[in-house]
Amino acid sequence: MHFKVATLAQLAQFDEIIDVRSPGEFAEDHLPGAINCPVLDDAERIQVGTLYKQVSPFEARKLGAALVAQNIARHLQQQFHDRPKHWKPLIYCWRGGQRSASMVIIFSQIGWAAHQLDGGYKQYRLQVLADLASLPAQLDLQVICGPTGSGKSRLLDALHRAGKQVLDLEGLARHRGSVLGKLPDQAQPTQKWFDTQLHQAMLRLDPARPVYIEAESRKIGQITLPDSLFARMHDSDCLQLQVARPERVRFLLEDYPFYVSEPERLETQLGFLKAVHSREQLQQWQAMISHGDYAALVEQLLEQHYDPLYTRSMHRHYHRLQQAVLLKPDSLQADALDALAARLPG
Repeated sequence: MHFKVATLAQLAQFDEIIDVRSPGEFAEDHLPGAINCPVLDDAERIQVGTLYKQVSPFEARKLGAALVAQNIARHLQQQFHDRPKHWKPLIYCWRGGQRSASMVIIFSQIGWAAHQLDGGYKQYRLQVLADLASLPAQLDLQVICGPTGSGKSRLLDALHRAGKQVLDLEGLARHRGSVLGKLPDQAQPTQKWFDTQLHQAMLRLDPARPVYIEAESRKIGQITLPDSLFARMHDSDCLQLQVARPERVRFLLEDYPFYVSEPERLETQLGFLKAVHSREQLQQWQAMISHGDYAALVEQLLEQHYDPLYTRSMHRHYHRLQQAVLLKPDSLQADALDALAARLPG
C-alpha cells in the first residue's frame, strides 16, 4: 500500500512528530519535539530480533505484527483519541521501515494525513553530523578564556542576560568541564542527545553577530566536542579574564557548595588526580577536607594543579591567546559581570 513520505526539510509542516522506536532508542536521541509512542518496547524488540535470527524471518514478522498492532491500538486509545480529522502527524522509526510504516498505514486509513519520515532517524542523524561539521566555520566565535575560578560560565550567563549570543557547551553537557566538574545528581546526556541539542543551538545563531563561547577541552566530562567546533574555537579570537586569586577562591567556594556540604563527594573526585599528583600530596588535600580547611585547599588546587594545567593547555591550543582582549572585573558578583557584559560587542 502506498502512503505519503516527507523529508527533514518539511518538519515544520506537521502538527506532531511521533517516534515509534523503542524507549531505549528514544532516550539515546530523537528529533527535537518528538514524542515516543513505541510500536515495540525494548523487551519486545529483543524478542522479535531473537526470533528472526534463531527461528525465521517469517515467524518474527508474525509475532512482530501482533505486538505492533496491539501497541498501536493502545496508542490510539490513550494518546491520539482526541486528535481532529485535520491533524497531520509525521512518524518515524530507525530508517523509515516497517515500524513507522505500520502506524502510518493505520493512521492514514483512519483519515489523518499521516506521513513517514524518509530515511527515518538514521537520515536525521546523518544530517546533524553533516551540519555540525559545517556550521562552526560560519560563526564569529569569541572564546572566553581564563583559569579555573575566573567566572567564565557566569560571564556567559551575564552575556545572555544582556542579549548577546552565547553557546553554553557546559550547560548542554551538564558538566563544568574539570575533574571536579561533575554536577550532583545530574546525569550527562548521551553523546547523540548532546549533538542534537548543540545542533539546535547552532541553528538559532546569527552568523552576522559574535557568538561568545567558553574555552573547553575536547571532552566535557564524558561528552566529546565535534572536531570542527573544537578546531574553530582554537582559531578564533579570545577574551582573557584576569581575576585576583582570592576572588577566584571565594567564587569557587560559592559556586561548588555541594563539595563543602558533602566532603565525601569531594574526596572521591580528588582521587581521580592520583595519576598526576603524588600520594603524599593527595593525603595532604584529604587532611584539609577532614579539617574543613576548604579555602586553603582551593588555593593549593589552583596553584599546584589547575593554573599550571591551564597555562600549558591554552598556549598550546588557542593560537590567538597572545592577542586576547583583557577583561579585568573587580569581582565575580552578578552586577560586576553584568556591567562587563554590557560593554562587549554583540
